[in-house]
Amino acid sequence: MKARLFSGTTGKVFMLLCAMYFIEYVDRVNLSVAAPLLKKELSLTNTQLGLALSAFGYCYAMFQILGGYAGDRFGPRRTLAFSGVLWSIGTLLTGFVGGLGTLLMSRLLVGMGEAGTIPTATRAMSNWVPRVKRGFAQGFTHSSARAAAALTPPLVVAMIPLLGWRGAFIALGCVSLVWVVVWYSYFRDDPRQHRSITAGELADLPDYHQGRTVNVPVPWKPLIKRIMPVTLVFFCHAWTLWLYLSWLPSFFVGTYHIELKSSALYTSAVFFAGVVGDTVGGLLTDYLYRRTGDLNKSRRNVIIFGFAGSLSFLSCVMYFHDQTVVTLCLAAALFLLEMAEGPIWAVPIDVAPTFAGVAGGFVSTAAGVAAMVSPAAFGYITDLTGSYRPPFILSIGLLLIGIVLSFRIRADIPLQVPGVKVQPLDPAGEH
Repeated sequence: MKARLFSGTTGKVFMLLCAMYFIEYVDRVNLSVAAPLLKKELSLTNTQLGLALSAFGYCYAMFQILGGYAGDRFGPRRTLAFSGVLWSIGTLLTGFVGGLGTLLMSRLLVGMGEAGTIPTATRAMSNWVPRVKRGFAQGFTHSSARAAAALTPPLVVAMIPLLGWRGAFIALGCVSLVWVVVWYSYFRDDPRQHRSITAGELADLPDYHQGRTVNVPVPWKPLIKRIMPVTLVFFCHAWTLWLYLSWLPSFFVGTYHIELKSSALYTSAVFFAGVVGDTVGGLLTDYLYRRTGDLNKSRRNVIIFGFAGSLSFLSCVMYFHDQTVVTLCLAAALFLLEMAEGPIWAVPIDVAPTFAGVAGGFVSTAAGVAAMVSPAAFGYITDLTGSYRPPFILSIGLLLIGIVLSFRIRADIPLQVPGVKVQPLDPAGEH
């Protein structure tokens, strides 16, 4: 039977997850768009602005594993609803900041709320997405996130003349609260308990993984050992991604001395390339799995190809200075970088579906650490050198390290846990 992903109840659940990725990424990157205005009004240096941009990452990194554990223990329905309330309040409070201190506090709250959301969404997908669609599902949900990164600059720039930058944050926080209400009303942790699910849809889905609800203890040591390679690879990915998410508008303004509206257009163009890259990478990894039956190579080879291509185009940014050429190079680099997102995030489900929340928490912690350090490092290096280009060198080096670490990933060997049945891998389908 053909696996569904965009139709019926499973399709609605999947689109709710895509909406979450989109909305939370709007709330994640909106500060970088308004950064030039905040910097001027609050009298911030680049270093101080870098700290504000990285504040999100502190709580985001600290609470990833706890958030993923909560997703396994209490279920995605309650965990994501609670998380949504937290990041919504943080976004709302950003509209009322009066200085660096209150700005840091509001961004810490956004980070706390969004911590664990992607691991918990991964937990939800372990039950609601057919195995043969996992790479695509992860790629497409992250495409939604990059679509948010692409659309947020013109969206926020358009809202500012109408509402002011403070009003823009308040409005975006209210949108997040609406998603919370819809999610909690419609989603159910166990697909079998949803009143609208059909027998045909259930036949496409994997066995329900109850996780911590059956009191199976988390096998921390073997789980960490198995998930650490992909976690380190994702850190290399996330470092470069956060360079884009936090500093790209300021890069265009500071390097080419253009207006905020123009920088928003260039930023959007770059991020739309990432939208396509996420989906292409997810499709490619699933295609290779179905064609070859080799799950590990289908994940690993797409990651290596994406990293190698991305660092090649990032290197071009160091040598070319034409605004259009640099924009195209940045877009190509992000397209290839994002091709690795789907296969990376499919690995936690491949390795440990029963503990997908905790496993995803480790992976997402890497993104949190990168979110904490990368923006601050970019601001410091920029102040130190007087140029926006030197930070790209560090990203190039980390992508090289990521390629080497990719060979340590073993997505084809599921974690064996006493008392938990592991379905055999079958590239032809679920049954």
